[in-house]
Amino acid sequence: MKTVYSEKHVLRNPDTELAGGQLVPPYECASRAEIVKAAIQRVGLGPIVAPQEQERNRLATLHDADYLAFLETAWDRWQAAGYQGEAIPSVWPARRMTDRVPREIEGLLGYYAFAAETSISAGTWDAACASADVAMTAAQLVATGENCAFALCRPPGHHAARDLYGGYCFLNNAGLAAQMLLDGGASRIGLIDVDFHHGNGTQDVFYDREDVLFVSIHGSPEEAFPHYMGYADETGTGAGEGFTLNLPLPPGTGWTAYSEALETACQRLTDFAPDGLVVSLGVDTFKGDPISFFTLESE
Repeated sequence: MKTVYSEKHVLRNPDTELAGGQLVPPYECASRAEIVKAAIQRVGLGPIVAPQEQERNRLATLHDADYLAFLETAWDRWQAAGYQGEAIPSVWPARRMTDRVPREIEGLLGYYAFAAETSISAGTWDAACASADVAMTAAQLVATGENCAFALCRPPGHHAARDLYGGYCFLNNAGLAAQMLLDGGASRIGLIDVDFHHGNGTQDVFYDREDVLFVSIHGSPEEAFPHYMGYADETGTGAGEGFTLNLPLPPGTGWTAYSEALETACQRLTDFAPDGLVVSLGVDTFKGDPISFFTLESE
C-alpha cells in the first residue's frame, strides 16, 4: 500500500496549546507524523510518495470561501495587529449573541474557532493545505486503480467544519478525500471515523447529504471533546436524514464493547454499499492515551 506524505507538515510547529488552564507544548506536534512514518518504513508497508498539489478551489467544495480567506491571512493579520505570541481565540459568539462577522482579528479568531486549544502560527495555512493535498492525492490513487492508500495527514482534519477550526484541525482532510472520489465518478462514499473524539467537522459538512454515509465511534460527548456534537440521536437532516450514525461509548470502554460498536458500524456501511471507503484514522483509543478514556489494548 502506498503512503502519501508531505514534509511540509513541519511548517505547522506551534509552541503552545491551552490545556487545563496552562499553556503547554501541543499534543499534536511534528514528531507525531515522523513516528508514524518511521513505523511504516520499519514494517515495509509500501512506498512513500509525495502528494500532488491540488487546485486551491477544491477546498471550497467543502469549506466556506470567507473561512478559507481567514485561514490564509490569520497569522499575518495577527502580527500586523501587534499581538505577541501565537494566535489563540479569547472571545466567542456564545448563545443569544449576534452571528455577525467582526472585522478585527481577535473577533475573527473567535468567530471561526470552536475551541481555544488550537493556536495559529507561522506556517499553519501552508501545512494545512499540504495535508489536504495528501488526502486528495490518496483519493486520486484509489480512483485511478490502487486498491487502497494511506494518507499520512498532519495537521489532522476531522474537527474542521464548513467554517470552523479547532481540535488541531483546519481543513477537513477525510471529507476532501471523499469529495474527490465523488467528483471522480463515485456515487456513494462511506466514511468511518474511529478516532476517540467525534468527527464533528466531518458530520457538519455531510449532515444534509445522502451521498456520504458518516459513521463515528467515539467517546460520549457528555464526557469527551468536542462535547457539543456526536450524540446518538444526531442522524442527519433533509436529504441526509439517516446517513449519519453516531456510536458514542462511555469511559472505560474496552475491546468487548468497542468491537460490538465496530460490528454495528461495519454492517451499516455494508448495507449502504458504497463505491469507496474513507477511514478517518485516529489511534487515540488505546489504554493510557493522555486525551482519551478508552482502554483498548493490542500487541
